[in-house]
Amino acid sequence: MAASREDTGRQEAAVKLAAAQASEGATVAVPGPDAAVQLPPPRGEAATPSAAEAAREARMPRVTVESRHVETDSPPTTRVVRAAGKPSQDAPQRTTLVRGKMQVTRGAFEHDPVVGWLVVVGGPGIGQFRPIFEGNNSLGRASSNRIPIDFGDDAISSEEQAYIRYDSAERSFLFVPNLAKTNVVSVNEKRPTGAVELAQMDVITMGRTQLVFVPFCGADFDWSALQEQS
Repeated sequence: MAASREDTGRQEAAVKLAAAQASEGATVAVPGPDAAVQLPPPRGEAATPSAAEAAREARMPRVTVESRHVETDSPPTTRVVRAAGKPSQDAPQRTTLVRGKMQVTRGAFEHDPVVGWLVVVGGPGIGQFRPIFEGNNSLGRASSNRIPIDFGDDAISSEEQAYIRYDSAERSFLFVPNLAKTNVVSVNEKRPTGAVELAQMDVITMGRTQLVFVPFCGADFDWSALQEQS
């Protein structure tokens, strides 16, 4: 009986050894009392993995296409696809960036060019303005004047109470009171008795209305300079 138990123990140990070697892909003959025991061939890819292999695969990180590291020097994968064909004529025109100085096309004046403004800073019509044109400009309450001061101030003469003249050759402005009128006019609180040269921000008082002179043309600019370049 002791010998039988010893043989049984050796056989069990041999089976365990053969099983371990078979898991590594070898076919082992197990000695026994009758015949050698042939273990099954190693499992294929479709066979069920052993517990040890399943545990080992679970511990190993899986690398997928999404988890791969993309090198910075790899070529870009984004492609820009442009629509074929020409844009239709109904499509809005795109803004074109033009660098450098553009050529300005100049022509004849359709209206008298503006050379300055009178801005109402006191009296009826405060906040309003009137343009000053090249040449001689009459000032009065009636609309027939070239510069009508028609904001409701009855103290202003209806016809030609004063004149503002712009001389393009001299590039200067003159204020000329109409001495035939009894209505009082003043420039910077002084009553002129003849032509007075106007400077920027001078205050002209007519009746109860105060007007500030704002020039556009002068020493730095004149419309004749543009006509000479055309």
